[in-house]
Parts: sequence; structure tokens; C-alpha cells
Amino acid sequence: MKICYQQISSPIGLIYLVADSRYLRAIVFACNWGKTMKVWGDIALEENDIICQTQIQLGEYFALKRTEFDLPLLFTGTEFQQQAWQALLTIPYGETRSYSEQACLIDRPKAVRAVGRTNGLNPIPVVVPCHRVVGKSGKLTGYAGGLEIKRFLLQLESKKRI
Repeated sequence: MKICYQQISSPIGLIYLVADSRYLRAIVFACNWGKTMKVWGDIALEENDIICQTQIQLGEYFALKRTEFDLPLLFTGTEFQQQAWQALLTIPYGETRSYSEQACLIDRPKAVRAVGRTNGLNPIPVVVPCHRVVGKSGKLTGYAGGLEIKRFLLQLESKKRI
């Protein structure tokens, strides 16, 4: 199956959208693109319907006109990783959860650190909202795109919706 990508500008900087003809596979921050592109191997700089839909929905999200994404997602990872990423999709827009709450959601209450590591590997950030997970005290902790982007996304979601 042909995998395509496009680079787009956003309020959080350049991001890369990676999709095949059926699924969104990744959203990659510019700072991580070099090492990520190697993982994909034969990847075409082309647009497809999934990339177009993703770009539209991200634009609506950043314009405060969308609170949920409606995109076909493909997670590739271990069973634990897939459970952790699916749990992220249950965190409502504008809310946060702690890593320990996320670990409990997947019935692995002692796997708090593993959940944190797995969130850092989330292949589809923003759409799969790992930015909504914070430390137990409410403190912002790690984010693949950097804490400035995490802070921006949380502040964006705290604004009044249009």
C-alpha cells in the first residue's frame, strides 16, 4: 500500500501528515521528521484524501471550530501501546488526565511509567490527544514536540469555542 506525506504549516509549527489511502498513520513534528522518515522507507511526497481530510480537520481544530476528530486511524504497536493510545481518545476536549488515571483506564494501575513512555511514542499527536495527559500534580511533563507545544494545545482547548 502506498504511503504518502505532506508538510503543512500550523500554529504549532511545521508538521508532517502521513497516510495511506485508508488511514492516517502519523502526525510528525518537524523536529522529529528526520528520524521518523527513515522508519517509513518508501514514502511519497503526495497528497491523498486522508491527508486532505486531516489538514481540514486540524485547521478547524486550531480555529476553535472542532473539538473531536473524525479520521480513520491506524495504530501500529504492541497490544499495550494500542490500549494506551485508545485510552487517550477517551479524554474529552479541554480536560486532562494524569498518567496514573490513564494506566487505570487500561487496567494496568502500576504501569504509570510505561504509559508515559508509550504516550511519548504516540504516532498521531494532537488527533490522539496525548497532550491532555499531565503529571499527578497537574504539572506539564514530557511531550514529543516539546512542552511549549503541549502548553499551547492545552491553552487552545481552554479557550471559548466559537
